[in-house]
Amino acid sequence: MARIKLTKTEQKSQRDALKQFTRFLPTLQLKKQQLQMEMRKCQDQVRVNEAKEKELRERLSKWIALFGPELTAGHIAELVTLEAIDSSVHNIAGVDVPVFDGAKFKIAEYNLFEEDPWIDDAIEAVTQLIELKAEREIIEEQYRLIGQELRVTTQRVNLFEKVKIPEAKDNIRKIKIYLGDMDTAAVGRSKIAKRKSQEVAA
Repeated sequence: MARIKLTKTEQKSQRDALKQFTRFLPTLQLKKQQLQMEMRKCQDQVRVNEAKEKELRERLSKWIALFGPELTAGHIAELVTLEAIDSSVHNIAGVDVPVFDGAKFKIAEYNLFEEDPWIDDAIEAVTQLIELKAEREIIEEQYRLIGQELRVTTQRVNLFEKVKIPEAKDNIRKIKIYLGDMDTAAVGRSKIAKRKSQEVAA
């Protein structure tokens, strides 16, 4: 820690710094809380997404078990091509993050007479699975970016709470004690000088 000057100017400078730290700290603490809340939201969204995926996979496995090898996940996947994932950028608690908007698919043409009647439902389930996976990846990226910002914000909160504010308070206390001692010493010297001048006059 740099040595402080024990002057009134430095005392004012330290008081100004303390005022600034204490003014910014609540804003940082609020941002930290918002980021933590957003991270919890991301975790909740991932859990919902995984539950939907599990349910869809169970539906697909029941179809495949019921209708035999003609209806396989591989066969359905051949009919479905992911063309694009649509996302936009939103600002969440001061962080620019991607947000899932949807996915575009190309469905291959197939012969309605050769395929089973439930093929449309199976294709829809597969597109939903692909969409859920794409959405989850974007939510996980949100979580990562918000987590990075949370680490930086937490470091700043800790710096203000545990270093800057206590340091400024301690510096103000030291300067106050020093200036008080100087005032006391000056009064003492003044009294001695007055007494000596009185003695000389006498």
